[in-house]
Amino acid sequence: MPTEYTVQGIGISELAEQYGTPLYVYDGDGLRERIVSIRERLHPKLEIFFSLKANPNIAICALLHAHGARAEISSLTELATARRAGVEPADIIFLGPGKSRAELAACLDEGVYTIICESFGELELIDQLARERSVTARVALRVNPEFAVKGSGLTMGGKPRQFGIDEAQLVDGPGAVAGLTNVRLMGVQVYMGTRILSEDAVAENTERILALAERLSAALDFPLEMVDIGGGLGVAYFDNEKDLDFEVLAAQLNPLLEAFVSRHPETRLVMELGRYLTAPFGTYVTRVRYVKTSMGENFAVADGGTNHHMAAVGIGSFVKRNFPMRVLNRAEEPATGVWNITGPLCTPNDTLGKKVQLPEVRPGDLIGVGCSGAYGPSASPVNFLSHGHPAEVLVLDGRSHAVRDRDRPDDLLRNQHLPETEALSRAGR
Repeated sequence: MPTEYTVQGIGISELAEQYGTPLYVYDGDGLRERIVSIRERLHPKLEIFFSLKANPNIAICALLHAHGARAEISSLTELATARRAGVEPADIIFLGPGKSRAELAACLDEGVYTIICESFGELELIDQLARERSVTARVALRVNPEFAVKGSGLTMGGKPRQFGIDEAQLVDGPGAVAGLTNVRLMGVQVYMGTRILSEDAVAENTERILALAERLSAALDFPLEMVDIGGGLGVAYFDNEKDLDFEVLAAQLNPLLEAFVSRHPETRLVMELGRYLTAPFGTYVTRVRYVKTSMGENFAVADGGTNHHMAAVGIGSFVKRNFPMRVLNRAEEPATGVWNITGPLCTPNDTLGKKVQLPEVRPGDLIGVGCSGAYGPSASPVNFLSHGHPAEVLVLDGRSHAVRDRDRPDDLLRNQHLPETEALSRAGR
């Protein structure tokens, strides 16, 4: 009998039986090894901040933090998640182009390490909120640089963007950051793009960002206490892509960082990583309910789809390509045909994979979508057709743990309320 897919020796059929489908399964040992390996290879002064947007599950955050990751957050819930996962305020940075008054106030009240400021209007609001609290806000400037580096799957800087303050606006108009009574500028953050698979591009980004930080610190006359070089390290999802060679990357990055450290020994160096930490170690598991043919093509209709894994339809990419997929309960069986893998939603866009080479698919089979540890349910319309959030399971040290329960109908209805019966009756007249 063909061998089924396992996680740390636990068969996928056992996990599906215990926790139901659809579900996300995370390999905790892989997550731990990834963060430890990165920290061992990169310059010791470079701190890794986990971007919770990639996977906001509290167990994932806690596991990575236990092995040295700090936290980069962008919402009140992510702030609460990081704190409950054990991350101290001194190891939290908050960024995002549209922060609310409540979010900024929470950063000041909690005492996070720094707020990454992305506009002059936000800078004024931070100053006001800090003044009301009689505190001084630690603020780093997110800069949209004049340069752009090729090689990112999604460009975040170097062109008109909602992110950050244009480099020219800061250099040509330094008065815009003057006159702030309760803000202390202390750092620079630049995030050029995401899904970068070129070691040369990462190194070039880093070299230019460090130089930009030094220029701005001098031009605006603030101490360079922190430089956040962004990150955006990619993973190879598709057949024509190649993963970063981390030894090559470290060999290029570390001398740049060492030269900067020699000039600024007290400056805190930050790299934000999300996808690179978590994506390879998650699998989305969905069970086939029906198989059928339509106009000569094979379809496998499963119990979960793009409502849980919107990234599989190509968000952020102009070209739709399939994530790695296989029949997990017959993992070693060779492909014999071409299949379209679809979910339960009432839309033709609910297609996890188009024309995927697979063995003969049968009802009851477990289909796995690999590289799914980042931007899964949190980046998906989980409430479409009111199916709700899938279960999430972490396998760590050979044991499985439910780290998020599946949504039930009562969970989805709990925060909805009917108006008074009389009001409804009047509305129907």
